[in-house]
Order: sequence, then C-alpha cells, then structure tokens
Amino acid sequence: MRYVISIDQSTQGTKALLFDENGTLMCRVDAPHKQIVNEKGWVSHDPEEIYENVIKVTRGVLAKANVSPEQVAGVGLSNQRETSILWDRNTGLSMNNAVVWQCSRATEICERDDVKAAADMVFQKTGLKLSPYFPAAKIAWLISNTKGAKEKQKKHELCHGTVDSYLIYRLTKGESYATDYSNASRTELFNIFDLKWDEKICELFGINPEDMPNVLDSNACFGYSDFEGLFSEPIPIQGVLGDSHGALFGQNCRSEGSAKATYGTGSSIMMNIGTKPKLSSHGLVTSLAWSIDGKVEYVLEGNLNYTGAVITWLKDDLELIESAGDTESLALKANKDDGLYLVPAFSGLGAPYWDSSAKASIVGMDRTTRRPEIVRAALECIAYQITDIINAMKDDSGIELSELRVDGGPTKNGYLMQFQSDIAGTKVLVPNQEELSGIGAAYLAGLSIGIWHEDIFSKMKRTVFETAMDKTKAANKYAGWREAVATTIKR
Repeated sequence: MRYVISIDQSTQGTKALLFDENGTLMCRVDAPHKQIVNEKGWVSHDPEEIYENVIKVTRGVLAKANVSPEQVAGVGLSNQRETSILWDRNTGLSMNNAVVWQCSRATEICERDDVKAAADMVFQKTGLKLSPYFPAAKIAWLISNTKGAKEKQKKHELCHGTVDSYLIYRLTKGESYATDYSNASRTELFNIFDLKWDEKICELFGINPEDMPNVLDSNACFGYSDFEGLFSEPIPIQGVLGDSHGALFGQNCRSEGSAKATYGTGSSIMMNIGTKPKLSSHGLVTSLAWSIDGKVEYVLEGNLNYTGAVITWLKDDLELIESAGDTESLALKANKDDGLYLVPAFSGLGAPYWDSSAKASIVGMDRTTRRPEIVRAALECIAYQITDIINAMKDDSGIELSELRVDGGPTKNGYLMQFQSDIAGTKVLVPNQEELSGIGAAYLAGLSIGIWHEDIFSKMKRTVFETAMDKTKAANKYAGWREAVATTIKR
C-alpha cells in the first residue's frame, strides 16, 4: 500500500491528511499556532512555529495510522494565501514574524502617492485591486521594517514570499526556492497575462523581481525533503495550491463555468473561466486557478469577510444561540412572512460593493421580531452575499451557473443550503467530505505521482439541493436584500 500526505497550512493551524492508494482519507492530525495580535491590531504568525508544526503533524499522522514512512510516495501542500514571510537566503530562517492576510499594517504603503497613482496599472496587469491585503504591500512593509533586510536585499541574500515558498525552502534545505502559479497570482506582483513577475510593479514596491521565487506548475515537483529525518529517502513535494484553489480542484471544478463556494469564517467564491483571463468590471478579482502540465486556467473570485463569522457573532456576542447547530431549528420557527434583513457590514462591505465605510444594520424590524427572525436573517445574509458574487460572475463571464459546489462547516445547515439554492436559482451540491483544500492538494499530488487516475474525483459523493421556492418570491426576497444593502451604504 502506498500513501499520499497532504499538508494543509491554514490561518489557525496546520493539519496533515493521510490518503491511501484508493483515495480514502485514513486520518488527520492538527496543530494550532499562536495568533499574535498586538495593541495596534496587527496580526502575525511565527514562521518557525509553523514550520515545526509541519514536521510535527507529518510525524503524527503516520504514527496515528501506524504507517511506515517508506510507504509514503509524496506530499501535496495547500496554504493560507497572502500571508507574507521574509527570510535569510543563507540560513533559511525567518527574519521577522509573518504578516497575516488579515493584517492591514501595510496600508501606509498603498497610500503613498506613487503607489495610488499606479492602482489602475496594477489592476490591469494583476487582476487585483490595490490593497494592503495582498503580499506586494506586506513584503514592502517587511523589507522597510525588518532589521538588516535592506542590507541583505542589496546583496541578494533576501528571500520573500507566501507561506508555501517559505515551507518549500525550509523543507528542501534551501535547494528549492519556488511557488506555484495560484499563489503567485495572489501576490499583486505577478503579471497574469505575461505569466511572470512584473518588473514595473516590483519596482513600485521596492522589490527586486530577481529575488522572487521561481514560479512552477502547480503539479510540478517542488523538491525533495526528508522532513527532518522522518524519511530515510527524501520524498517529492509534488503539488502546491493556495487553499481556495485547492478546494476548487478538490471539488473537480476543472471545466469552464464550474464554480465553488467555501463557507468558512469568511467565504471565497470562485468560478473557473478557462484558459483566457478576463478582468472584472463588477467588483471581483481575476487570479490563476493553477497551471498543470504547462496549461494555465483562470478564475473570477469574490471574497466575503462575514459569513460563518455571523453565526459566531450570534453565539458569542449576542448569546442568541448556544451552538451553530441551533440556527436551523430556529430559522424554521421564524415567521414565514417576516421581511427582516441583516447586512453584516461589521468591517465594511467587500465584494462586490467595496464600501469600507458601511456599517452593519438590521433592516425591516417591527414589534413581532423575535429571536427566530433575527437568527434566520443572520443565516440568510450568508446566502444573499454569495448570490451577489454569483451574479457578478455571471455578468463578467456571460456564463450561466448550472450548479454551485460548496464546502465548509456551515454547509451542514440544511436550511441554509436550501435557501442558497432558492435565492441563487441553481443547484447546490454538498460533498460528503470536509477538508476540501487538503483533498485538492492530495489529489493533485497523487495524480502527478501516478498513484491515482481521473476516477479519483468520482470518490466524492454529494447531497443535492434543488431550487424549490417560487421564482417570483425568490426574486422579491433578493430585491429586498439589495434595498437593505443600499440603505446601509447610504448611511
């Protein structure tokens, strides 16, 4: 029996997933890492802790499954995107804490006059809106605020990039300095048309493109590692994807027009738009899905800040529910004719509205509003927001969505999944497996090594939610949502 390990390095922790040669997930081991938040609200991670956890969970998953290291054929990697790291080319050690994707400390970089003046140029080349969210500004901030970084930069002794490139460098003991196309396209330094680091944009942010990692096919061999002596013979790191791209691949959204939505704390909604890039005119971004065997594919993507986080707000802040599982039964108890809307603009509104000044609001409340109506409105706002993104994707691509493949904890909620199907006007497919990011990285690695074939995607079974609500009623409900959002923005 041969096995594939998938390492899913996410915002909250690192997990190792072990798959057998039949594609069955045998077991998983997790290790959390510290969320370092200072008095300014800056969010950081310790790269050394993350690397140590990668080694720990890899050892742990083999021990838990009682599998010999010699039986492992290769490793796939999925990673939190945009989080940026600076490290010493000679030692491989990080020179500062990682700047996490959530952190906006690099706003000062984006507000420089020369950078703001280049915002449209950046969008036209990278498909991304100018923002401190992306690594371009984060890396520039790190270079300017890390002791000794500028000196090392002058001598080309500085490495920088996303979490995947740092882990690859450490795992291969500096032999491989690389990233894949999906992660590169999220840096705001990569020209998605020319498929290379853009010299003008790198110069704008004070970064030497020669010091950026090599960009390899997502299914390439990124090097070999013995995982600090775990494997007697180094094994290949054979497949790397940013976490949302991993979920897209794991969901088998490999054809033009296929789409997935990941329901997490926030949400990432992606549509595969094929082999030709198309810039959004409806508030979305364009990225590379992946490059496999030299063939690149593109995606339209919309990101939301508050989806699953709304349920956490109900539980921890309002104390209206004891657990996320309570929301379904309460939603079913709510008055069917109630017209309550919750607009969760707790930190402004993201795609497709992009209004950072918007404030959260509850619209349509009257004397009959009770706990069930508020809980239902909180659930429904998740589906409304995702429908906003789906509609923007239709407008940008001209593709009518036939189905939406979904993943993440909130997809266990039957009321939410049915409402999503009704409001979006499309079938919603819920898989019988979780960990889609890790599954995608595993599938890519196993296919590349030759352990699995195309039928691996048929292993996943799905529950299908079909549109059931009257179309006029659904259209009226969605129109009410758009009015509620418009009211919120005007405030």
